[in-house]
Amino acid sequence: MLENLSEQTQLILIVVLLAILFFAVLKNNKRNKEKRYDRKSRNFRENIYKKKKERDKEEQS
Repeated sequence: MLENLSEQTQLILIVVLLAILFFAVLKNNKRNKEKRYDRKSRNFRENIYKKKKERDKEEQS
């Protein structure tokens, strides 16, 4: 496929493709971090107790 291109063109093409892949991975990593919506600032214990209280209220109704 790349045989008809010169060595220099092949090298440039490979470097450009690697750069594109690198930035795609960085963008995906950033998106995944945003999806987890600030896990460090969340308090799991408080969330569990809130959910438990809500469930208890629903069961009493």
